[in-house]
Amino acid sequence: MMNFVVKTLANAGALAVAIWLLQDITLTGESTGRKTWTLILVALVFGVVNFLVKPLVQLFTLPLFVLTLGLFTLVVNALMLLLTSWLADQLGLGFHVDGFWTAVLGGLIISVVSWALNLVLPDGRG
Repeated sequence: MMNFVVKTLANAGALAVAIWLLQDITLTGESTGRKTWTLILVALVFGVVNFLVKPLVQLFTLPLFVLTLGLFTLVVNALMLLLTSWLADQLGLGFHVDGFWTAVLGGLIISVVSWALNLVLPDGRG
C-alpha cells in the first residue's frame, strides 16, 4: 500500500513538473486545493493507464522497440499521456495535453522526474 501511495505521489510530482514546463499541458481548477486534488486524481488515472494498458501496448509493439533500440518507448509514453488526457476529460478532470509532440516531450519529462522522485521517496520496503 505504501508503495502505491509513493508511486502516485511521484506521478503527481512528475505531472506537475510537466505542467509547469510545457504550456500545452494544462491543469485547471477554481483554487489551489481543487487543482491539487485534480492533479492527484490525474496521477491515479495515469498510474492505472501505465499499469493496465502500457504492458499490452509494449507487447504488441515489441518489434518496434527492438528495431528502434528502445526509442519507441517515447512514442508509447506519449500515447499513455494522451490516453490519460482523454480519460481525464471523460471524467471531468481539468487536465489536458494538446498535441502528440507535446505528449512526447511531456512523457519524457514525466519519465525522468518520476524516476528521480522514486529514487528519493521511501517505498515502504526498507
